[in-house]
Amino acid sequence: MAPPTRPSRPASSSASVPPPPSGGGCPFLHGLGGELHQLAGENNPVLTTQQGIPVGDDQNTLRLDARGPALLEDFHFREKMFHFDHERIPERVVHARGYGAHGFFELTESLSDITKADIFQRKGEKTPLFVRFSTVAGNKGSPDLARDVRGFAIKFYTKEGNWDLVGNNIPVFFIQDAIKFPDLIHAAKEAPDRAFPQAQTAHDNFWDFISLMPEAVHMALWIMSDRTIPRSLRFMEGFGVHTFRFVNAEGHSTYVKFHLKPKLGLQSVAWNEAVKINGADPDFHRRDLWSALNSGDFPEWEVGVQLFDDAFADAFPFDVLDATKLIPEEDVPVRIVGRLVLTRPVDNFFAETEQVAFCTQNVVPGIDFTNDPLLQGRNFSYLDTQLKRLGGPNFTHIPINAPHVPVQNFQQDGHMAMRNPKGRANYEPNSWGAEGGPREDPQRGHTSFPAQESGEKRRARPEKFADHYSQARQFYLSQTPIEQRHIADAFTFELSKVETPAIRERMVGHLRLVDEALADAVAGGLGLKALPDAPKPARAPINDLPPSAALSIVANGPQRFEGRKLGLLVSDGADAALLSALIEAVDKEGAQLELIAPTVSGITDSKGVSHKAQQRVEGGPSVLYDAVAVLLSADGAALLSQKPEARDFVSDAFAHAKFIAFTKEAEPLLEAAGIKPALQDNGFVRLEKADDAARFLKTCGALRFWEREAKKPA
Repeated sequence: MAPPTRPSRPASSSASVPPPPSGGGCPFLHGLGGELHQLAGENNPVLTTQQGIPVGDDQNTLRLDARGPALLEDFHFREKMFHFDHERIPERVVHARGYGAHGFFELTESLSDITKADIFQRKGEKTPLFVRFSTVAGNKGSPDLARDVRGFAIKFYTKEGNWDLVGNNIPVFFIQDAIKFPDLIHAAKEAPDRAFPQAQTAHDNFWDFISLMPEAVHMALWIMSDRTIPRSLRFMEGFGVHTFRFVNAEGHSTYVKFHLKPKLGLQSVAWNEAVKINGADPDFHRRDLWSALNSGDFPEWEVGVQLFDDAFADAFPFDVLDATKLIPEEDVPVRIVGRLVLTRPVDNFFAETEQVAFCTQNVVPGIDFTNDPLLQGRNFSYLDTQLKRLGGPNFTHIPINAPHVPVQNFQQDGHMAMRNPKGRANYEPNSWGAEGGPREDPQRGHTSFPAQESGEKRRARPEKFADHYSQARQFYLSQTPIEQRHIADAFTFELSKVETPAIRERMVGHLRLVDEALADAVAGGLGLKALPDAPKPARAPINDLPPSAALSIVANGPQRFEGRKLGLLVSDGADAALLSALIEAVDKEGAQLELIAPTVSGITDSKGVSHKAQQRVEGGPSVLYDAVAVLLSADGAALLSQKPEARDFVSDAFAHAKFIAFTKEAEPLLEAAGIKPALQDNGFVRLEKADDAARFLKTCGALRFWEREAKKPA
């Protein structure tokens, strides 16, 4: 399944990474170990807190034993995260560019035996919710199709209060410990001395950080895959990322990971296509979701859970508390328990999408945390962030953040308070009887699972956290050949933008521990004369993990054109019967159709019927569509053959491996675009009679004719 490569290059030591230091404690506690310390010369100043206190460990939060919970007394972590949370005002530091919608969750299978959470009790019951999708690195004005992780955050307005599932469209993350989150985002965002590049990771700072943090290698494979350039917010998965707990009425705990699978299947765009979409329509994802909601094509996801116990967790080769790891669906199948449906856009973008505040700490009775060190840090950071973004502690008074159940407590005043407790009692316990306000309820209230914790207070990570390459290799080998090629191309593109040769070489060295053919392909694309040495891993990788089909986009495509969009390039005199047949076939498939014409006024077909166009040729490039058809008269083909934009329309569709339907009269345009010799491949469908339209739409269910791209030289 490896991409095509040249003969292997001899190894060199130009980017050799020294082994982690030996001695007491776990050898991998400081990221890459010796490399980090070697890069710090004798003349480097000592890292301190804002109070000038020297810092002894900037890699790990303080916890109770290596797998234990984070401790509140970790003043360095709290100060570092506190400062990071308040760097931007009022824009979010991360996930600034977002788009939201309202909908509901419907339970299709009761989990009453697994959790006492009310939302999972009664089959068929619907719970209102709000979803916010977002990119991570760019600002509010950045384009939708940046190569980036997508946030997939859900606020469930349950009968027991708000539950926030603050996830992503990727099941793993870059780092294991939240103390490194400020460093990750600082490295990914624009450099502070020049304020660019924006919404990009193709620069020295990002890859310098990643190449020095082996724990990020698995995520690096995901972000260089097509997962980070989704075709639509409607066509991507969602993941809770962390391992949480379900707790039932008897107090029994079950580990749980949350999944959302799009009903319309997975789909991404090509990188060249993403670049052109950003130029043609930087609001591409927003427009797509807005159009779907307003046309009644409500986006839907299956909601699933992976459930497992301590016995599985102990036997699993990796630590279930490690957010840089996933549990393959072959090991623990995803159990579908409900559906999430988006039904309407917001009434006001600022009031809802911009002011919505998600907090990972918002869980309801029956859902609890684990000691995942990234999750523990997020529980502090998210609440702290809202204080600065929304002006004070009363952000829950904003309607989009307010639960749909009564709020009763003794919290009062503060900036922009919309409500305060009534009566004289603003404290408890008090002796004012029924007028004394609310009281705690040990039976109904949230109680934490009584996990037994013990051990030394340490800045450390568990031994199993040290395997940084095994699942990265498993992910790569789970991709189809065309997806593997895209990963190699993405690494080559990004590292080509890195100006420092040592960083490029260091990253290629990491890729050797993932897959030699991948490393060789990237090295070739970068023009390296020899393969850099691979670093010595802190823990020996497992090289025989089986591929997981669930990790491939192409393998999990929809095999239908429902929810997609056909771009129909037309001219005056276009065959009326074929035009009518295409319109009917698109409607029958549950897809959308846009007419692109020489002018936005539209065209008149061969029977004299007028058709309004949605786009003119200069403003409707083929990158905006999932497949294209070219329905022209002879005069129309002659006219459009002279337009560079029309030639680009068909040549880009061809280059992006899209299915193309055409009439005999349209062939001069195809020839002018330089693709007539390719008409023999099966990605082209000739339109001669009405039945051909339906056949073409069925063919488009494959979404791409990847065989065409596979023939291109590597």
